[in-house]
Amino acid sequence: MDPAAGDIDEPAPSWVVYASFVLCLIALGISTYLTIEHFTGNTSLVCTDSGGFNCGKVTTSTWSVILGIPVAVLGLVQYVAMCVLCSPWGWRAARREVHMARLALAAVGMLFVLWLIAAESLLIHAFCLWCSGVHLITFLVFILVIQSVPRMLGWTTR
Repeated sequence: MDPAAGDIDEPAPSWVVYASFVLCLIALGISTYLTIEHFTGNTSLVCTDSGGFNCGKVTTSTWSVILGIPVAVLGLVQYVAMCVLCSPWGWRAARREVHMARLALAAVGMLFVLWLIAAESLLIHAFCLWCSGVHLITFLVFILVIQSVPRMLGWTTR
């Protein structure tokens, strides 16, 4: 196949397609929950509030908003897009741009997670269990995407 012509060199394994989609749906659910909590004042935030794990401290810190946008909303937007890109239909797309967008968003998400973990550990001095769940899922999705997309696009040798 000619990668320049828009053909997909090798489809992603079925288990990658379904695992990434399920992980993205879970992260979307958590991000939705955190967004609702952000706008309702964390009144029903189900998380410990003592010691190194303190969801309220993390989600209400000055670091929980970037350029006036709550981090929870950024996560929600990320996972709405990733649910589309990692859906079975997204993985089967014939357009290379869809797969490159999946790779780019997974990389941006991972970089953002690294920044958030640094903020939690170095600036806030507390961790949020819900946020950590999204961080872990972002890492897993990143691994699945970087193991599959370059091969799909013919960027690797066999």
